[in-house]
Amino acid sequence: MSAQEYDVIVIGAGPVGENLADRAVRGGLSVVIVESELVGGECSYWACMPSKALLRGAAALRAARDVAGAREAVTGSLDVAATLKRRDDMTHEWNDSSQVEWLQNADIALVRGHGRITGQREVTVRGADESSTVIRARHAVAVCTGSAALLPDIPGLADAAPWTSREATSAQEVPSSLAILGGGVVGSEMATAYAALGSTVTLIARSGLLGSMEPFAGEAVAKALAEAGVDVRTGVDVERVTREGEVVLTLSDGGEVRAAEVLVAIGRTPRTHDLGLDAVGLEPGAWLDVDDTMRVRGVDWLYAAGDVNHRALLTHQGKYQARAAGDVIAARANGADVDDAPWGRHVATADHSAVPQVTFTDPEVASVGHTEASARAAGIDIRVLDYDLSWVAGASTYADHYAGQARAIVDEQRRVLIGATFVGPEVAELLHSATIAVVGEVPIERLWHAVPSYPTVSEVWLRWLEAYGR
Repeated sequence: MSAQEYDVIVIGAGPVGENLADRAVRGGLSVVIVESELVGGECSYWACMPSKALLRGAAALRAARDVAGAREAVTGSLDVAATLKRRDDMTHEWNDSSQVEWLQNADIALVRGHGRITGQREVTVRGADESSTVIRARHAVAVCTGSAALLPDIPGLADAAPWTSREATSAQEVPSSLAILGGGVVGSEMATAYAALGSTVTLIARSGLLGSMEPFAGEAVAKALAEAGVDVRTGVDVERVTREGEVVLTLSDGGEVRAAEVLVAIGRTPRTHDLGLDAVGLEPGAWLDVDDTMRVRGVDWLYAAGDVNHRALLTHQGKYQARAAGDVIAARANGADVDDAPWGRHVATADHSAVPQVTFTDPEVASVGHTEASARAAGIDIRVLDYDLSWVAGASTYADHYAGQARAIVDEQRRVLIGATFVGPEVAELLHSATIAVVGEVPIERLWHAVPSYPTVSEVWLRWLEAYGR
């Protein structure tokens, strides 16, 4: 058995682990990453990137068909084979050699295998050949193992060979029919993608779609899915699943759904079951509770960034946490000052109330910060500003039949924006301006001087301000 020593050990080489390692190296520390699968992680190969590759072609086609002149030039339908090929190109055919090269160039060591915490600042890695490598950290161990799809305890489901987001984003053939359990982001995006790819899709959700967002967002997506031929069933549960060649789902309302495949997209579970947490007095399989510097409470040398800490299950937010964690590990190791006040260099303050998210459905949903419901639940005195995006001049130039809605949430006591939601074609590109306003706590009075260009959909900012008044 060999032994190695570094300043920092990072378990998990996804975008979060890569960013944390990079920041620690920039801070003058030696770092090793432990990875049991592909360097680049879930986002690169089974989530963010391949899912958007599956969605983009149909979105571009819809956009072209909604503009006279372009509409007449579109003579064919979505090319499924080309779409899957583009997805394969995006994932580099599930080959991580370019990501490994990046690690090497960043001076980050890589040990392949399954890492488990086996003592204080110690990780033992079991390789594919059953060899063991013991790695010890002088300063910190960081867990960046992410999350996995949650499989509910529905009778027969596990035996029916269900898809998770991994199978949905990496499938080499499009099934003739697909049943999707869950109306969240993954379920809604995959319903959008597979309907466009030619599957007969049934989406089953216990409540409405995109339940954590503004109600009008889920309603707009449900309406568009229905218009695309998706059978959207809400208010029902799946009671039993069997596979008889095809998958048969028995519903709580007495109905039945048959499909070639079933995709489970009802939530996530932390990848901490076989991580050795019990060696440091923590519960295996649990989310890791951290402070704002990403240090695990109760273990001063252990950090956790990304999905695994359950603060914000989004790649970009995990990378944000990783930058703070990598920097603070280096600061503590070097005896430097730690800037852990809110909005400081070494904390992830935005996790609490300024998280941006885009759902790449048709229409897109882009949001940041509070919804009306969450703001009221927090006891904040708010004013809600709603605007129909189709009334903005830029919308008429963008598409012949533009439909969308925007909502701003204003904290009346501080007179600053604390939340925004946009629903409509390609509204993702409207989101960062709202994120800056929320994070920067820009006063309403100053926003009047941020003049939106004409004619763009961004003119909605002026309409919000006009509705609010000076």
